[in-house]
Amino acid sequence: MAHVLDKFSYCPVCGSRHFTENDEKSKRCTSCGFVYYLNPSAATVALIENERGELLVVRRGKEPAKGTLDLPGGFSDMEETSEEGVAREVMEETGLRVEHVEFLFSLPNRYEYSGLTIPTMDMFFRCTVADTSHLHAMDDAAAAMWIKKEDINPNDFGLMSIRKGVARYLAANNL
Repeated sequence: MAHVLDKFSYCPVCGSRHFTENDEKSKRCTSCGFVYYLNPSAATVALIENERGELLVVRRGKEPAKGTLDLPGGFSDMEETSEEGVAREVMEETGLRVEHVEFLFSLPNRYEYSGLTIPTMDMFFRCTVADTSHLHAMDDAAAAMWIKKEDINPNDFGLMSIRKGVARYLAANNL
């Protein structure tokens, strides 16, 4: 898998081809001096429990890790807070309206997309929804379901940071 910076051949400021590796996270233009740093993209993850204490999970409908379990979430958009982003992603993937968002923790991740490995910072939020009766899989979720916490196996989740986050969530719930 190619590093994202390998695809950047020209300086985005002056257009020079003298855009070379500066260190593992940046490239530098020797013509104009511009340095581009590859910082992680903000991504969000929702931990949602229903009134029975079950966790909402989705089945991934697209690569990477198509067909594996996941938690609702995705990339934050420009001009959007991570709290707004997680609420939007939950609505897009499950049809549920988030009423309250509480930040829990973050985990670094590497997300494979279109042949590139993109560094992300996955922010996990406890989300509260008022009405769970409108749950249905949409967007890139192939299925949406509630799972009892004692039936959750972190290894069933296809993305590394989600596996780690689910394990952390289960440990916090003494499971």
